[in-house]
Amino acid sequence: MEKVTDWILLWKQLVESQSHTWEKRESSEGKSDHWRGKAQSFNSGVKQRWVKPDSHRDFILSLLKSNQGSKVLDIGAGTGGWAVPMARLAKKVTAIEPSSEMIRFMTDNLKSEVISNVEIVQATWPDGEKEIGTHDFSLCSHSMYGCPDLPSFVSAMAHVTRKSCLMLVRAPSHDGIMAKAAMRIWGHPHDSPNFQVAYGAMLQMGIYPHVFMGSPDQWDPWTSASLEEAVAEVKRRFGLVSPSEHDTFLQNLIESRLTFQEGKYVWPREVRSALIYWESTGGK
Repeated sequence: MEKVTDWILLWKQLVESQSHTWEKRESSEGKSDHWRGKAQSFNSGVKQRWVKPDSHRDFILSLLKSNQGSKVLDIGAGTGGWAVPMARLAKKVTAIEPSSEMIRFMTDNLKSEVISNVEIVQATWPDGEKEIGTHDFSLCSHSMYGCPDLPSFVSAMAHVTRKSCLMLVRAPSHDGIMAKAAMRIWGHPHDSPNFQVAYGAMLQMGIYPHVFMGSPDQWDPWTSASLEEAVAEVKRRFGLVSPSEHDTFLQNLIESRLTFQEGKYVWPREVRSALIYWESTGGK
């Protein structure tokens, strides 16, 4: 009989594995706020990406246009990439963000856009639920990856949402570089928390959400200065020390998948965003 995957447990394991990698990096850098020194580049990246067409953005903003006067909760608001356009259509946006560095850039962005209907709450989710009232819509864009307890995260969203909950999650290719590496190293194709695991966990919770897949062209492909740098990035993500028993496999995998263009090695486009959304009756 085929073994049934416990998706909730797998999500927890992937988050914890990922957090150990970040803890090692932050310890070596002596930083408590992961985004210290990185918020500016993140902010620039969001603005560059927002210039391009985005089907998920169109969908979410059209939802707000159809529900004038709504209150929206933005979980893990970052530098305000979503809060700014949503505030133009909503009565109020509550932006939850734990990083003081991200909040500093978000505050500047809101001022430059002359937006005054965004309330910023410095907190993590779901811990910040107790500070939040009921909203019509809640959005979490790629900010759930650090929470090992996905059921608590999702339940807290539903608890404060009257109409619809929306989550944007990365959806990697099932046979991409990271999937092949994960299968070799861990025995399953998931290198980090992702759509496939989140969707399975939600079904396990008894939630049957809608899914709207985005295009792999939404994000620019990764680049590496050398093949050695690319291999080192894969090893870092899996917490592998050097040398490791997987080095030859990873080197061959990288050499077969990356292409050399304009003086750098370009990774294939193997990740897209998936929008998971479902109706909620929380707060009613």
